[in-house]
Amino acid sequence: MQIIKNYSLKDYNTFGFDVNASSFVSINTENDLIELFQSGILRECTFFVLGGGSNVLFTQDYEGIVVHIENKGIHLVSEDDNRIIINASAGEVWENFVDKMVELNYGGIENLALIPGYCGSCAVQNIGAYGVEISDTIISIRYFDLISGTFKNIEKANCNYGYRDSIFKHALKNNAIITDITFGFTKKSTTNSSYGALNKELDKLGIINPTIQDIATIVKEIRQSKLPNVKELGNAGSFFKNPYISKLQLIKLQQNYPDLICYPIDETTFKLAAGQLIELCGWKGKAVGAVGVHAKQALILVHYGNGVGQEIVDLSNQIIEDVNKKFGIILSPEVIFV
Repeated sequence: MQIIKNYSLKDYNTFGFDVNASSFVSINTENDLIELFQSGILRECTFFVLGGGSNVLFTQDYEGIVVHIENKGIHLVSEDDNRIIINASAGEVWENFVDKMVELNYGGIENLALIPGYCGSCAVQNIGAYGVEISDTIISIRYFDLISGTFKNIEKANCNYGYRDSIFKHALKNNAIITDITFGFTKKSTTNSSYGALNKELDKLGIINPTIQDIATIVKEIRQSKLPNVKELGNAGSFFKNPYISKLQLIKLQQNYPDLICYPIDETTFKLAAGQLIELCGWKGKAVGAVGVHAKQALILVHYGNGVGQEIVDLSNQIIEDVNKKFGIILSPEVIFV
């Protein structure tokens, strides 16, 4: 384990902002974590655990130590005729992990294809897309407890998973570093194609009984058609969470906006599309200095280059203000501000 001083994070955040960390350390093994804990540095200064950097906005240089998780490994735990249990290290690239499972015909996360990030941070965030969330397949998570200095396991039922939320954002925030995740996948070709955009593409192609590979391919095509490649245009994917509103709020809004996209959560709660609300406020495709709103998907804030994180903060605040004025809805960022 080597701690590096004054380390550039430009290549470690998908926005591509050129900021430095006072200290930086890569974690490749469990022994690295133990050594880091025993050094006492995590008790002496602030720290931030970083995965793929795809859901992070660095607003300035980080005065502390950035702990970058890079451990690798995918292992078979057990299997029977219907189900297979797989363990993946937190530092595995999520996109590659999904591709590997799809290639092996293990079903459950094909709807989450082409999402940037690492397995560990994806489990913290409870990423989701096209009707599926990562927590749908998680069995348990192993982590290093920064209070006791020991490795512990937590079952999914105790992870408090919700919409882009988990215990790792609350009770275990700054107290745990995820080392690996155990998933349960189906070996039967059962897929989830209930999401509107996905269903529409399947209908176009005349696919009635889609395979796991069909779903993954179509999801990738949809994402590539409307989402910018982080290697070409700095961004952190969906910047805002889709807001939840009451049925009464929805009815009132639909009087003026009958074409609002909405998804029922239960009998009294509905989820709106944040991207549509932003677009209706006139922000789609708009640039402000070195940052802006993506031309194909208003939910994506982008960095054109040579900008600073504060510009994204200012832009997001303007969008939040406009959406609140127009719809009476306050958007919440999905991206973590550091």
